[in-house]
Amino acid sequence: MQLPARASASVLLLCVTAWLHQELIWRASGSTVVGFYRKTCPEAEQLIDGVIRKRFALDKSITPALLRMLFHDAFVRGADASIMLDSLPGHPAEKDALPNLTLRGFDVIDAAKTAVEAVCPGVVSCADILVLATRDAVALAGGPRYDVPTGRLDSKVSIKDDALGLPSPSFPIEQSRESFLQKGLDQEDMVALLGAHTVGVALCGFFNDRLFNFHGTGEADPNMNPVLAARLSTVCPNPFFTESNADPPINLDQATPAVFDSAYFHQLVAGNGILQIDQELIGDPSAASLVHNFTSPDAFFPAFVKSITKMSNIGVITGSSPLGEVRFRCNVSNSHAHRNVKPAPRPQAKPRFAGRTHLTKPPNVPHESTGEVRPGAP
Repeated sequence: MQLPARASASVLLLCVTAWLHQELIWRASGSTVVGFYRKTCPEAEQLIDGVIRKRFALDKSITPALLRMLFHDAFVRGADASIMLDSLPGHPAEKDALPNLTLRGFDVIDAAKTAVEAVCPGVVSCADILVLATRDAVALAGGPRYDVPTGRLDSKVSIKDDALGLPSPSFPIEQSRESFLQKGLDQEDMVALLGAHTVGVALCGFFNDRLFNFHGTGEADPNMNPVLAARLSTVCPNPFFTESNADPPINLDQATPAVFDSAYFHQLVAGNGILQIDQELIGDPSAASLVHNFTSPDAFFPAFVKSITKMSNIGVITGSSPLGEVRFRCNVSNSHAHRNVKPAPRPQAKPRFAGRTHLTKPPNVPHESTGEVRPGAP
């Protein structure tokens, strides 16, 4: 018997709703635990740490690069390594979305995966490797070393347009708060995670308006330390009076930019916030109290550990969920894997006018990272 059109639509809606409900169950029913690989791959964390140590010795910017990649991964589909999948013909992936074009560090995650696969093939997920590698990089930069719950599976899909909703550093603080709340992160988490700006940089294009034409006044933002504004205006080209394409990166922590510490919060208290979201933290009464509290590493480090652990567990796929797998290679799902195929080259980007989110921005390092696009992460 043929159903009326309205009834057919209702049945379809019920099916879609049921599928979405089941996906949420599959993503939430499992859990990550510290020491998940203790029996199946006891060397995993040591192998990953070794790879990160070698890279950090050559390039300390790997810390903000991995923090930013983790933020961009977790804030889209969840901490499922979907950010690492290459696009397929007709199926563009998150990696090629505008906010992600200047992400760096894929090669070091690939190197860690290769090291682990040589000892424990098909056991450790790329999603877990990213979270563990980020922890190691933070510790090497002087930040806290903390236990990481593991047991994540890798997503089988990655959709380019999903990444377009990443929060921007130009968001007003209320909009930023809402973006974090939608991911289960409260205001304390937001401020603690923005503390990763202590090792981050941003292109001048992100904050030129604060230097040269704040709210259309033709003047600098009066809330920015005038000494800082004057110094930055000699480095950043004025886009309103020059056609220069220069867009140099600026350290968000002007005191100890290569060290993961609490100096970023001291900078905010002194009026040295560079991005709009940084400045708004100290201007918002409830957020400002957290900023002042986090000037102490004894307060900031535990809060950061709690918050990055929460972020790393957003939307995780675990257990026997059909949505996930342990990829053979991080840039391709197993159904499309060819062991002899190398990761596709990253596209070049000109991110001067791209929006960013706020977790971490890549520093002035040659390679594909000539600029920061959206985040940004802390």
